[in-house]
Amino acid sequence: MSNLTGLPYRASVAAGEWVVVSGQLGLRDGVLAADFVDEVDQLLANLAAQLAEHGLGMEHVVKTTCFLIDLGQFAVFNERYASAFPEPRPARSTIQVAGLPLGANAEVEAWAYRG
Repeated sequence: MSNLTGLPYRASVAAGEWVVVSGQLGLRDGVLAADFVDEVDQLLANLAAQLAEHGLGMEHVVKTTCFLIDLGQFAVFNERYASAFPEPRPARSTIQVAGLPLGANAEVEAWAYRG
């Protein structure tokens, strides 16, 4: 499993039948994507990569918590998010926040069940 160098947490961890994925940002090679759509697409790809490390896919996700800097981007976020998850989609909370690490505009954490 990936362990982010220098950070006091793991990007994902298995706990019995559950896999918990820490908040994923739209980083590629340590650089934040240039625009909001690319950032969301990349954070979803990063989420999928973390799940794959545990032999899981997006279909195993049962709950996400999504953080957005600007709820004015909610419709765009929803469109990109919907394209990443097969039906039935996971339960979800979306929260507007004042700031995210590295100046990100969006972050998603997830719980997946492998039972």
